[in-house]
Amino acid sequence: MATKVVLSGMRPSGKLHLGNYFGALANWIKLQNEYKCYYMVADWHALTSEYGDTSGLEGNVWDMVIDWLASGLDPQKCVIFRQSWVPQHAELHLLLSMITPLSWLERVPTYKEQQQEMTNRDLSTYGFLGYPLLQSADILVYKADRVPVGEDQLPHLELTREVCRRFNYLYKANLPEPEALLSKSPKILGTDARKMSKSYNNAIYLSDTKEEVAAKTKTMFTDPKKVRVDDKGHPEGCVVFNTHKLYTPEWQDIETRCKAGTIGCVACKSRLIETLNSGLEPIRAVRAQWARKPDDVKEIVEEGSKKAVAVAQTTMAEVREAIKFAAPGKAGTYD
Repeated sequence: MATKVVLSGMRPSGKLHLGNYFGALANWIKLQNEYKCYYMVADWHALTSEYGDTSGLEGNVWDMVIDWLASGLDPQKCVIFRQSWVPQHAELHLLLSMITPLSWLERVPTYKEQQQEMTNRDLSTYGFLGYPLLQSADILVYKADRVPVGEDQLPHLELTREVCRRFNYLYKANLPEPEALLSKSPKILGTDARKMSKSYNNAIYLSDTKEEVAAKTKTMFTDPKKVRVDDKGHPEGCVVFNTHKLYTPEWQDIETRCKAGTIGCVACKSRLIETLNSGLEPIRAVRAQWARKPDDVKEIVEEGSKKAVAVAQTTMAEVREAIKFAAPGKAGTYD
């Protein structure tokens, strides 16, 4: 039985934090041992909301790839590539846009939600409206069988499935409908108890030094009702405890002691600093090695992009044949 194909990607927003790692990257590392995985630097997707200032985009691309490699993505086990270096994504996106009803794009929940949230940007562009369709092209051009998504991303994948069915119906084609590979990622809180995000300035980065991790951990929100050491705590709402559950093997003991009032917040934070730095140190060390070899990092992405192009070209040849478009240099092939 043929190995199933997985496609996933991240928009390059710079160095990755714990939310990125536990939200997606840790799962990618696992999947590369089970599937044929294509992992995409989604730089065109970055333009859908950040088109007004591209000055940091190039640096963000390489910072993100270095974090991928440092965390454990292996170019011998997966294909790491850059979206904008595979022009077939744009070609398929254009062709799919010809058959996709406008209403299908307007009903994607994140379209209106992000317009309401990102009021400091003008998102009244086709690029923003059509980015779920570009995602569809990303998936279908590799004939991906599985797409790792959280439940909030299911509407995007369902759009891809609908577009795929419509294309197959119109052109008697046989593009496979991708299925969701549902991943349950833990809720990662930032130091201020909001969702961890670069824009909130509340993130712990995979590349943070020991000193930076310690300083950020000391500012983490804790249980406001636990004032003294012997006060009984409520760890379920505490950022420190939330992070302990990710990194500290004996987190259940800490939960018990917090509830019983036998451990204070200062001691709890000190323990977290130890376990965070212990967990991040291997990533920091490997990251430093890759950062000293930028040409090697670029070569990995170039080679991955060549592999991606080869697959995408094959798919696009089939797509052009399905819609009765002659291949370049073969004018008049179709009646």
